[in-house]
Amino acid sequence: MAHVSSLSRQALFLRPDPTRVVVRRFKPATEPRDLNSKEKTRANHIVDRVLGLDSETAASQLIDVLENFDGRHRNLLRTFELRCDEMEEAFDPHPVFTRIQRQLIGAYFLHEYSFEAAALFNPSIVPHPDQLGVAPDEKRFILSLRAVGEGHISSLTFRTGTVRANGAIHVDPAVRLASVPKVLAREPLPDGEAVELTFSPDEDISERLIFPVTPSQSNGIEDARFVEFRDGPHRTYYATFTAYSGSAIRSELIETTDFQTFRMAPMRGSAARNKGMALFPRKINGRYAMIGRQDNENLYLIYSDDLFAWDGGVAILRPRFPWEFVQIGNCGSPIELDEGWLLLTHGVGAVRKYSIGAVLLDKDDPSKVLARSSEPLVRPEPSEREGYVPNVVYTCGAMRHGDVLVLPYAVSDTFSAFATIRIDALLREMRD
Repeated sequence: MAHVSSLSRQALFLRPDPTRVVVRRFKPATEPRDLNSKEKTRANHIVDRVLGLDSETAASQLIDVLENFDGRHRNLLRTFELRCDEMEEAFDPHPVFTRIQRQLIGAYFLHEYSFEAAALFNPSIVPHPDQLGVAPDEKRFILSLRAVGEGHISSLTFRTGTVRANGAIHVDPAVRLASVPKVLAREPLPDGEAVELTFSPDEDISERLIFPVTPSQSNGIEDARFVEFRDGPHRTYYATFTAYSGSAIRSELIETTDFQTFRMAPMRGSAARNKGMALFPRKINGRYAMIGRQDNENLYLIYSDDLFAWDGGVAILRPRFPWEFVQIGNCGSPIELDEGWLLLTHGVGAVRKYSIGAVLLDKDDPSKVLARSSEPLVRPEPSEREGYVPNVVYTCGAMRHGDVLVLPYAVSDTFSAFATIRIDALLREMRD
């Protein structure tokens, strides 16, 4: 039930699509069961079988593979060749492969992965860097979403769309194809590594999938909170996200100016050991500022001179109302208004029901809470209660468009929906 009179749910839903796939590395065991034996590895068994085919049969098998996967991926033959190159060190000495053998062998060490087969949720939204051709009373945006596939591995995917003059939201259809980026560089760091990634400029943004590329992310890139950060004339898009290794979590940062090339690096410090950090869209009194939740219960304001180092902080928000008695957290980066910083929050109440609320912070000193919603702005409707995790509505960031707040939100960790809220009405319904 919505408690803001001007909140309008849109008849627009983004649901997981299992037909969207990428090819990922498949690597069978490359060590023999007994290290003292002469037993060949499984990888070399595969190579031997391919090399045992005569040239005509090998060519026929490669054609069969290409026909089977036609239209599902870009540059598939080149992908096969690159994969064979990557596996070379696992292969025993062998004759020089023909090109067909190399392509066919590479195909045996790849598999398709349906990256959003299970869920498409926890969206954030920012203005598109390219507003050319957009009417003055409209705005083009980029939406980031958490996609979940087999093994509950989370990755980062994107959509584009437009907010119309009448407040209606249009999301552009996703391109059927999808691709993972090329790794341009890896930089070893004391607490992990930074990576630089790039996509081909001729790929639509909806094709671009950022899949885990470091050990700290191996089981998921979760809940990216994108923000358009302004520093004088410079504009950079940052996103904090949770990196999950399968046994540990930590906060990391994505940086991009064009959503084609990205840099990802870990953050350090006591405040970065948990999840749910959100960066303010500009410096405050010459310093970076972040909202975080170090103790799994309260919200903290943290300052830093280093974008990647976050320690300490002061608690500014604690659970106060019944719908947030279990814990509170942020729902994306604060949004600057004339009246102050509007911070969306989530609260967890009885039976672990998640709802979305809001807080207004002082513009010059965000540690001062000016007002907060005593009731949720959005809580799960009866039609929004069922899913992978029942009774949850959640967002990783909203966007201001004139007098309206554009709010994409996730439903029960399964799919995403949209609402708009009149900002003046929202502020009137908040209290100190």
